[in-house]
Amino acid sequence: MNSEPSVVELITGASLPVQLVLLTLLLASIGSWALIIHKARVYKRAVGGVREFERSFWAGGSLNEFYDRISREARAREGHEAIFEAGFREFQRLRQGEERRHEHVIGGVERAMRVAEHRQLDQLEEGVPFLATVGSVSPYVGLFGTVWGIMSAFMNLGAMQSATLAAVAPPIAEALIATAMGLFAAIPAVIAYNRYTQRVDWLAGRYENFVDEFLGLLQRQLGGK
Repeated sequence: MNSEPSVVELITGASLPVQLVLLTLLLASIGSWALIIHKARVYKRAVGGVREFERSFWAGGSLNEFYDRISREARAREGHEAIFEAGFREFQRLRQGEERRHEHVIGGVERAMRVAEHRQLDQLEEGVPFLATVGSVSPYVGLFGTVWGIMSAFMNLGAMQSATLAAVAPPIAEALIATAMGLFAAIPAVIAYNRYTQRVDWLAGRYENFVDEFLGLLQRQLGGK
């Protein structure tokens, strides 16, 4: 009685093009999972930073003291902190210089904060398009491997005098593994891409709201002087 071939045996017995397709999909899957885990940590830290900053900032107190406290911390600023630091630093520079007109001060602060905001969003979005690429391309790469494998199977069957199910099944099973591998690489990448895109949009909205609120706060302070 013949035993059924294992998945490993089917892969090792596949043609070279199919094996190359499987290797490509395996590397894509490993890369996407590494990025998924890394980005999960990045977004968790970013969301926590947003909530912590907003809680501290709107708790009251002097803007100068808040800025000094953040500036003294020996670590890289991210998210709201980076946006606030860029804006308030520009505010101090303009107020200490020759520029005294309120609209020019506010305009300079807004430009500085928008630049910092875009830098933060660029960092958050870094690598995410790779997930979209893996999710959209992997099924087609797997399908290519399947088509190639089936073509090879039928070409080999043509050289046989009698074609039986036992002769047809293993080559076709080898080919179908490529489709399964393509889906295995694509599905987590697509789910993660959609989830992370929503997270970036949420963070972008919070950054945008803070910039508008902070500019309004500065306008009220300047208008009271």
